[in-house]
Amino acid sequence: MSGHPRACPGAAARVLAGSGQDDGVLDQIFGFDHYGELLALAQSSLVAGALLGLVGGLAGVFVVMRDLPFAVHGISELSFAGASVALFLGLNIVAGSIAGSLLAAVAIGLLGVRARDRNSVIGIIMPFGLGLGVLFLSLYKGRAANKFGILTGQIVAVASPQTAWLLGTSVVVLAALAVMWRPLTFASADPEVAAARGVPVRALSTAFMLVLGLAVALCVQMVGALLVLSLLVTPAAAAARVTASPVRLPLLSVAFALVSMEGGLLLALGGTLPVSPYVTTISFAIYLGCRIKGMRHANRDLDSSAYAGQAHT
Repeated sequence: MSGHPRACPGAAARVLAGSGQDDGVLDQIFGFDHYGELLALAQSSLVAGALLGLVGGLAGVFVVMRDLPFAVHGISELSFAGASVALFLGLNIVAGSIAGSLLAAVAIGLLGVRARDRNSVIGIIMPFGLGLGVLFLSLYKGRAANKFGILTGQIVAVASPQTAWLLGTSVVVLAALAVMWRPLTFASADPEVAAARGVPVRALSTAFMLVLGLAVALCVQMVGALLVLSLLVTPAAAAARVTASPVRLPLLSVAFALVSMEGGLLLALGGTLPVSPYVTTISFAIYLGCRIKGMRHANRDLDSSAYAGQAHT
């Protein structure tokens, strides 16, 4: 049982194409030769991507509500370090990534009670994790693609041990979010009132940090340590631009995350690039569209208020 990640869809495209010559830029990005065969091989990857899009969309709601994007980035650096250590030792990559994420989540949760302290802790953890990861990647003498995959992400087949970890951890994250959803929403929206009503705000905060650590480790496998914010922050931030409804917000966040993840996978199958550039581009485009729509809606409300004021006068 190997802990090394498998090749990305783009690599499979090159193998099936059987061509040793360099393609043009557009062919590398959108070359759809042998797409039918690749799509048949990627069914399991699409299922895994859908599950992780669900995890990222739901967890991202609380990341935005609790102002934790910086924490996500800090956890991803330790997740990268854990994966690098596992790669160097020949262990399971996902297990190493999860261990690093949980270590960072516990440190941030215990040492950073206040937002100011939390940001200081994250600022200390990030360079340490990045430096540790670079150290073990430099010591690793295996395939360069394995090193690159930790940073940019890649999709593995369902039969692999990596995906078994992905699926099992996704179930744990989704179950934990389902249990704590209502009290965590209350505690995130108004922590003082929630504490006065008897909600265990501090315990919920620590529990969510652990869940967030697992979610980060999962998303790192898909889009890499450098671009994990595109699944855990951007979809929820985009949804928050167009709705404040406690029901529509998570639904839109999940929808945006799924479109980004599945759309990125489908495009990556046709090219020779890692999946992360496609996912991040789609995610950013969705956010940009939602931001423009939110601004137009705000301007219409402002115009309506001004008109009503003039009519009243």
